[in-house]
Amino acid sequence: MDVNERIESQLRSHPVLLYMKGTPDFPQCGFSAQTVAALRAVGKPFAFVNIFEDPEVREALKVYSNWPTYPQLYVNGELIGGCDIALEMYHSGELKTVVESAAPHPETEAD
Repeated sequence: MDVNERIESQLRSHPVLLYMKGTPDFPQCGFSAQTVAALRAVGKPFAFVNIFEDPEVREALKVYSNWPTYPQLYVNGELIGGCDIALEMYHSGELKTVVESAAPHPETEAD
C-alpha cells in the first residue's frame, strides 16, 4: 500500500482524525496542543496520527491535502483546516456541530 492509500485508509477508518505533532497527551507543538484542547472541549472522541512517527505520511499529507502545515483536522474524510480554523470554529460553536456530525470513534492512534 503506498502512502496515499494509507492516508485514505486512515481517513476512511476515523471520522474525526487529527494529524498532529506528538500525541494528545503529549503534543509537541503549541498549535497541536491548542487544536487538541478545542477538540477535547467539544467532548467528542477523535483519532490522531503523530506525524513525527511516520515521516512518509508527514511529507505526503502536505501534497495530498494541499495544506503545508500541521496540525491538520479532518472530519468525515474532509480537511477542515489547521489550528487557526479549528479554534475559530470552536469559538463560534461550529466545531462542535461538525464533529458531532461524524460517526463516533474513540480517541486512539490511527493505524
